[in-house]
Amino acid sequence: MSLADKDRIFTNVYGFQPWGLKAAMGRGDWDGTKKLMQIGQDAIIDKVKASGLRGRGGAGFPTGMKWSFMPKEPRADRPNFLVINADESEPGSCKDREIIRHDPHKLIEGALIAGFAMRARAAYIYIRGEYIREAETLFAAVAEAYAAGLIGKNACKSGYDFDVFVHRGAGAYICGEETAMLESLEGKKGQPRLKPPFPAGAGLYGCPTTVNNVESIAVVPTILRRSPEWFASFGRENNKGTKLFQISGHVNKPCVVEEEMSIPFSELIEKHCGGIRGGRDNLLAVIPGGSSVPLVPADQIWDAPMDFDGLRAVGSGLGTAAVIVMDKSTDIVQAIARISYFYKHESCGQCTPCREGTGWMWRVMERLRTGDADVSEIDTLFQVTKQVEGHTICALGDAAAWPIQGLIRHFRPELERRIAERQAGEGMQEAAE
Repeated sequence: MSLADKDRIFTNVYGFQPWGLKAAMGRGDWDGTKKLMQIGQDAIIDKVKASGLRGRGGAGFPTGMKWSFMPKEPRADRPNFLVINADESEPGSCKDREIIRHDPHKLIEGALIAGFAMRARAAYIYIRGEYIREAETLFAAVAEAYAAGLIGKNACKSGYDFDVFVHRGAGAYICGEETAMLESLEGKKGQPRLKPPFPAGAGLYGCPTTVNNVESIAVVPTILRRSPEWFASFGRENNKGTKLFQISGHVNKPCVVEEEMSIPFSELIEKHCGGIRGGRDNLLAVIPGGSSVPLVPADQIWDAPMDFDGLRAVGSGLGTAAVIVMDKSTDIVQAIARISYFYKHESCGQCTPCREGTGWMWRVMERLRTGDADVSEIDTLFQVTKQVEGHTICALGDAAAWPIQGLIRHFRPELERRIAERQAGEGMQEAAE
């Protein structure tokens, strides 16, 4: 089941080699890029569809299908654009950072090929504000690609003109949402737009735009070189390809590793992370896809396939594949309360359910953490999460609601225990007085 070294796309994910153009070419980047483009724009989209690649940013939408929504004959006054989401603000997620630090030319070459396939005039890479050294590397790599004639006028001598711009964000989680990112790129406040119109119809500067994740774009040149069938040979049906997993928390060796989709959780942890700290029996729960997906208790996650469908089956999601492992030393209620505070802090405030609901949910979570609540409030909190979920312009409301729903679903006895202990303690105090 495990991925062989010869099948890894990101061969410099740990930075053992330099990131520069010469070293990147030695690893196979920019090899015959003109030839890859000569197969034609629609043929590239068909190959990406055939590979089964689904978006690696969290939602998992089929990448080739997303590309096919773009106008085939762009108007001169409304050019097509590609926007690459390198905002990576999801707690636990750090894969795009490794690509940009150590393999930036994979991303830039992918941007050219994807942009060409979608008839895009330019790519904008929107990078997270806190990624200072990564942004410096990316600026330098783009400059290298321009100097070598790989992008810009007559990119790779293909006859196609294509520019790449790097735009630094200011550290707002909400700007990871595609339409908020477009607003931010335009110099406006990062707030999600109402959809429709969708970005493919009216995106950046009102022009047709596709927004893709860094990893989704960076794997495209390798898919074309090694064939869609090769990529589709990994993972289960509807969950194809390789994937960068970021494992943090209570494992012996936290890491970012490229693995086959659908690898069982147990194999991922045992093979690459040296097992759970304190052994398997010490595992409490896992957040398998970044802080916005519900946690999964130890007994349900152990044999779960790490892919979109496998994690949906256990009531969670793959998200960005940021695997946060929690052992029995974790105060699970405090952990979810801290995540609640994050979403309260990062809400843009545009939608009333999210603006009011995230703060309300966090305050109740804080009281549940200390046991200073009534048992009936657990059900009230769950009802409020349902009123927030699905009732906002973007998915931040869902992201704030799901961790709490997961906690109540799987750890309700722990919440009730705290309340009972607090009430018993107060009763003893009153009796003593």
